[in-house]
Formats: sequence, structure tokens, C-alpha cells
Amino acid sequence: MSGPALPGQINIEEPRYDQSTYAGRAKHFFITTNPLNLFTTGRQLDEAKSIVERYRKGETIPGLTVDELWKAKHLYDSAFHPDTKEKMFIIGRMSAQVPMNMTITGCMMTFYKTTPAVIFWQWFNQSFNAVVNYTNRSGDHPIPLSQLGLSYALATGGSITTALTLNSMVKKFPPLIGRFVPFAAVAAANCINIPCMRSRELLSGIPVFDENGNRVGESKRAAASAISQVVISRIFMATPGMLIPPFIMNYLDKKPFLQRMPWLNAPIQVGLIGVFLVFATPLCCALFPQKSSMAVSHLEPELQDKLHKLPTPIETVYFNKGL
Repeated sequence: MSGPALPGQINIEEPRYDQSTYAGRAKHFFITTNPLNLFTTGRQLDEAKSIVERYRKGETIPGLTVDELWKAKHLYDSAFHPDTKEKMFIIGRMSAQVPMNMTITGCMMTFYKTTPAVIFWQWFNQSFNAVVNYTNRSGDHPIPLSQLGLSYALATGGSITTALTLNSMVKKFPPLIGRFVPFAAVAAANCINIPCMRSRELLSGIPVFDENGNRVGESKRAAASAISQVVISRIFMATPGMLIPPFIMNYLDKKPFLQRMPWLNAPIQVGLIGVFLVFATPLCCALFPQKSSMAVSHLEPELQDKLHKLPTPIETVYFNKGL
């Protein structure tokens, strides 16, 4: 579709594809998690932001086509936080998930036998996860450095403890079993890291809106729902890349070429995980709508009372679940 895009002709406040369907959400995230977005320059991102903001104000942008408008919006979504509107740190963006996770996960699954390697790669992984969780937090309140440090320490300590404990437990089992320890540690760490990093949302609540985008309050229960959805998505995101390659690598370990060139182990494993993550990242981000909803009857009693007293009572509130 081409031709001039007139003000108000297209609703860019919503994604291009229908977010009420899984297929529509998957299409959206295939675009926003595309690693090629990382090669977009700061100037291009600022130009995309300018187009989006001018269009939102109702300005007519000469020569702008529908496809160009959506390209600008997709670049904007990939680099700017939906609540704060700030440009996100590059490795915290969802477009960095595939290259960063394939490298970190591949190394975790290659160097999983020695204690120093386990400690280093679990620490490195949780440091990266901390950056991602902070960058993609829901809401518009800054996280105090003291809370950030405590959350990071708890998550890192939890993942390292889980990995070392499981490694000691599986020594008597076949080698294949040991290859699954990193996945168990990552899954456990996600259950610690994300709630810890976003604990302020659980204590103070996150913004909730009516169907027209008007902020109507803050809800702790909405925060709990948002964080639970993110934890589930992250675990599913890691599953194929961490559960299938061990079988492949266990098979390849017996092949003469890998025995002659053991240094190929890490590159092969990183490549395998990368292939899975290219698909798993957008497909698992799409498990739950980014703009999640909750019935007013499930909110805190005091917020329910407030909303019921509005001139036009609402039955459902909406919130950004974060990523």
C-alpha cells in the first residue's frame, strides 16, 4: 500500500498487525526483535521518532507513504520505551536478544563442567538479564540504585547456586543429563531475576489505563500479572535452544571430526542456539498481548471503588506488561 499518509488516517498507537491474535502478535515481534534493527544509526532512530511524533500531532508529512510510516513506527518501537519514551540501551533492546543470547547460552552450554566456568557464565548471563529487565521494565518510575543492586545480587546468587547444586547432583548420571543443567539454572534464575528487578512494581503498582488510553490508577495486581507473563515467556523462549541442542551435540561429540577439532564445539553450539532463538524470541514474546488487560473486579478493592465512582464506570483496564 502506498501514497500519502494523511493525518489520522492510520492508528499508529496500535501495532500494524492485530494484537488480539497470536499470529498478529508474532508478526509484530518478528519485526521488533529483528537483529538487523541493531544496525540502525542513532540519526535514523531520531528521524523515525520525529516522524512518529509529528504524525501523532496530526501533521501532514509530504511524500510519506503508509509503508514508510510503519517502518518508522517499527524502528521507534524497537528502540524507545513505550512508557518513558526514552531511547533504550542497545543491548537491552529486544532486537539484541538473539545475538546476545545465542552467544551467552552457547558458552553456558559448552563450558558447563568446571566450577569457575559455571560461575563466570551464570554471572555474565544474569548481568545481561539485569540490563534487559531494567531496560524493558513496565511503568515510568525509575528504579533506585540500591534496589537495582540488591535485585542483581539475589538473581546472580540464585542462578549460580542452582547451577552448582545441580552440577554436583548429576555427576553420577550420563553426560547428556549434565547438558541440561544450564537450562534448569536459567529457568530458576528467571523466576528470581525478573520479580527481583521489578519488585518496585509489585510494591507500588504499574499504571493502568482505560480503553481510550487514559491513566486511571496504579495496580499491584496488574504488576503481578505482568511479571508472571514475562517470566513464562522468558522460560519458553529459552526452552528450544537449550533442550534440543544437547541431543545434537551429544551425537556430534562421538563423531571423528569433533574429536579432532574440539574447538568447534562452541561455534557449532552457538550457531544451533541462534537458529532456534531467531524463531523462539518473537514467537514467545507473542505468547501474551503486550497491552495486557485485567477485569476491574480483579484489581485491589480501593482501586475498584475509585473506578466504580467514575462518571462512566469501566469494566476492564489495560497495562503494558513489559518484556
